[in-house]
Amino acid sequence: MSNIVELRDVVKTYHLGEGIKVEALRGVNLKVERGELVSIQGPSGSGKTTLLNMMGGLDKPTSGKIVIDGRDITPLGEKRLARFRREKIGFIFQFFNLVPLLTALENVELPMLFSGKLSDKEIRERASDLLRLVGLEKRMHHKPTQLSGGEQQRVAIARALANEPAIILGDEPTGNIDRATGRKIIRLIKDLNETLEQTFIIVTHDLAVAKASKRMLFMADGKVYATPPKTALTVPIQVLMEERRQLLLAELGWLKSSLLALKERKEEINPNIFSQAFSTYKARVEKIRKLLRDYATLQGGKGDEA
Repeated sequence: MSNIVELRDVVKTYHLGEGIKVEALRGVNLKVERGELVSIQGPSGSGKTTLLNMMGGLDKPTSGKIVIDGRDITPLGEKRLARFRREKIGFIFQFFNLVPLLTALENVELPMLFSGKLSDKEIRERASDLLRLVGLEKRMHHKPTQLSGGEQQRVAIARALANEPAIILGDEPTGNIDRATGRKIIRLIKDLNETLEQTFIIVTHDLAVAKASKRMLFMADGKVYATPPKTALTVPIQVLMEERRQLLLAELGWLKSSLLALKERKEEINPNIFSQAFSTYKARVEKIRKLLRDYATLQGGKGDEA
């Protein structure tokens, strides 16, 4: 099999103000083969979120190279990187990020509307097929508030599959649902990996998710290990705060890409869908920016610009 993800000597250092420096990644080398289901475990502050952000093109390394599906994404500017994310990367977030006023079907259609590669008829058919694939054929016309947490996550998985991405990145996909529902989500991800040969890379604290993966990786102190490391450094509070900030930055990057795509295709998208999606994403962006400003204040500096 060919490698679909390759990280070469990736280093990421954050400067948090007042001379505080966090080495989130320390020379990471990692290869993921096409069709793998990989889990990444590790304590808070170990660098998992930063690693996921690098592979998703949501952040840039301080040094090193990142190759996704044969393309070096390290030198890409934000506009080209946003387009690459839309075409090659699927994201599954812990809190779903669905547009509340749109139906499940309309939420799954959004990424395809952004890409502009399919006709309206093809988009509707593919969205319907994907919702059937995740077992929601009877819930297509329900809005997120009418769906359970597990059903919302299934919609998010269908949305992640919409543009046939090279890889799907999951950030604690079972973290906001109960254990029984989490097991169903794990089975779904495993089934999609086996039947579609879809590559998944999932950051998780859930041992059941890790056990379902084909390969388990572990992180500690900004490095990746094939087996759990015996020792790990004590994580300073600044590092824990920075990890939370990176989670917010990842979501912010995804939302900004979605807003950019909406603006690019405003004239081609149903005005009602455009308005609802734009308002939802914009409100979430402003909320995250406020949280990031609060973190910057607590850290005693501006940190990296959002």
